Amino acid sequence: MSEIKSGVAVLPPRPKTIREKEAELAKLTEEEKLKTRCCFTGHRPQKLTRPIDDIKVDLENEILQSIKEGYTTFITGMAYGTDIWAGNIVVRLKDRFPDLKLIAAVPFPAFPEGWEDEWRKKYERLIEKADMVKIISDDYSPAVYQKRNEWMVDRCSRVIAVYDGRAGGTRNTINYARRHKVPVRYLKG
Repeated sequence: MSEIKSGVAVLPPRPKTIREKEAELAKLTEEEKLKTRCCFTGHRPQKLTRPIDDIKVDLENEILQSIKEGYTTFITGMAYGTDIWAGNIVVRLKDRFPDLKLIAAVPFPAFPEGWEDEWRKKYERLIEKADMVKIISDDYSPAVYQKRNEWMVDRCSRVIAVYDGRAGGTRNTINYARRHKVPVRYLKG
């Protein structure tokens, strides 16, 4: 509805187009973008000690809290379990929050080979829905998972971790984030 000031109608601003929003985002510095990015780390389902549905509820609540605090871009490492659940939650929330973006950080192209069919299909569907896919390495190497994790942490200002204290990639990611002063939000795994 327009407002009348001194005999002149003042119309509300029109909503920005997608192209205008993208142009604004392109103007942001990398440091400004970093402040709106969050990544995920967490255990595979077989390592979790809590019911999966409870973990998914906690993940969604933490993602919603992050959105409330200004986070709009989420990075998933695309591993089965926590990463794929979190990525799917972000995709689903795009209906309510259309400015959300999902970046899929894939360690290497053949990453899901050898997975159960159900997980491989979830992976493929999530890749299709991601706003950006970053392939970390062309080939597998023992270090590629840590390189992926470091790539994610280096590009965010918050880590959401589903973690139960045991050694492994999740702990390594958390330790890397701590060394680089990136805050970690913990959800019990």
